[in-house]
Amino acid sequence: MIRQALRRNPWSFLGPFSTQLLAAALVVAGLGITSSIGRSPMDAAARRALTESGLADIAVLFVMIASYLSIIIVGVTMAATIAQQARDIALVRAIGATPGRVRRAVAAQAVIVAVPATLLGVPLGSVGGRAWINGVVAHDLAPATVTFHPHPAALPIALAVTVGTSLAGALIAAIRPSRMRPAAALAESAAPRRRIGVVRTAAGLVLVTGGSVLSVAIAGLDAETTDSLGLIVMLALCVGAGLLGPALLRVAALAGRLFGDVGRMAGDTIAVRAKALSGALVPLTLAIAFTAVKVIMLKTTERATGTAPPAADRWLEYSGTSVYVAFAAVAAVNTLVTVILARRRDLAIIQLAGATRRRALAVVICEALLVTGTALVVGAAVAATTALPLLHTALGTWTPWVPGSWLLTGVLGTAALVLAGTALPAALAMRRPPIEVVA
Repeated sequence: MIRQALRRNPWSFLGPFSTQLLAAALVVAGLGITSSIGRSPMDAAARRALTESGLADIAVLFVMIASYLSIIIVGVTMAATIAQQARDIALVRAIGATPGRVRRAVAAQAVIVAVPATLLGVPLGSVGGRAWINGVVAHDLAPATVTFHPHPAALPIALAVTVGTSLAGALIAAIRPSRMRPAAALAESAAPRRRIGVVRTAAGLVLVTGGSVLSVAIAGLDAETTDSLGLIVMLALCVGAGLLGPALLRVAALAGRLFGDVGRMAGDTIAVRAKALSGALVPLTLAIAFTAVKVIMLKTTERATGTAPPAADRWLEYSGTSVYVAFAAVAAVNTLVTVILARRRDLAIIQLAGATRRRALAVVICEALLVTGTALVVGAAVAATTALPLLHTALGTWTPWVPGSWLLTGVLGTAALVLAGTALPAALAMRRPPIEVVA
């Protein structure tokens, strides 16, 4: 079963693989930065100033964020991967495989993907950590004596993070398909289930409500405490929105009716595949929210105080944010690619039924626009809920400000990500004659 899954669905493992590669790189970079600061020669005054600057805390944050994002996003990407194997799992269950055997096979797949991803991520993390240290020194945020020193335990720690999160994500994703009766699983693989699970909906509502309540509560605390709890608010809202993603996408699907026949077809497809597409909402929302909160805080502070922050501080803020955004963006694109490639047969049938390649692609592009709009609305709501208490405690204002050019860049960037994960692979998949795909 393991070999068959890897051979038949290689593209579906791209999401978990790239996520674990980036997670390993972040862990290795963070550990290397911590090691570099601790081992570099400097006098007591310089070391004290460096400690007070918080650079070491940023390195620890890299490791923490890598772990958090791995737990969240690996679960999403592994769920999409396991969904592609629904028919195969049903067949092995029909010939006598136990639920435990299915879960062990899924866990083995996760480990097989995580180990090579980590081995590739370790040198990438070393290169990234070295570049970050060089940037810190170049911007006079650290003395020239600070040079990059790899952490001696980087590989085993990275393996512990990636393999651990992979196993957790895979086992959670395998619970439902391993327990389903074979006949029900075969029927669902042919016609995806449209009903949203009660547990999933309840968990999403709890997280969204809890994040919103926490946002209100921290608005009355001191600025330092509010800043530290803001990340928890964002993560709770993003994960909650992801769990409620199928419902949100079905609401967005109604908007497709405004775009004629193509829009109606796109809306119907999104309504049917809302659960699979919702897997991309968590990383997309994270990418949008991380970027928006950072830009809102910096630009509103600059407007309120009338002075721009030093270039070194801006570099430090944006360099960290870009790492997290890249992590989430790659996961989102790969999840969307997995969903589209699973629809190659459907796209071929549409063409055999009389639709031209251009019309089929237009439907996919319309789907991408609907997903983009949903992600932007949800991401903006998460960013506002996170940023407003931070602005209130830091600046005494509830009014955020972002330049129009930054807003336009954010919208276009999100659209480009979604189109790269949907329209591009769909166009490549439809290059083959449809009869060959269906056969």
